Amino acid sequence: MRLRIQHTTWTRRALILTDTPRPNCWACHGEGGHSHDYGDETGEYAGTDWEPCPCWNENRRWVLLPLPHLPRRRNHSDPQATNGYSNEPPF
Repeated sequence: MRLRIQHTTWTRRALILTDTPRPNCWACHGEGGHSHDYGDETGEYAGTDWEPCPCWNENRRWVLLPLPHLPRRRNHSDPQATNGYSNEPPF
């Protein structure tokens, strides 16, 4: 198992510990799997399938630290500017 820390926002903000593909895997060369293009009955491109490599498990993850929700930033616009944007340069 090769672990790394990631930031996730799915369902809740948190730092998670997740597994990564083996970098010297002979089957996927460290990419974690193979993509396969496929077509419909007329032969046109219809999408891509992803086949994960057995060298890692993409669903293996543990929550290390739940993070609090940050308050939304308020728009502090210049009251003297037209249309809410300042005409002053940033320097």
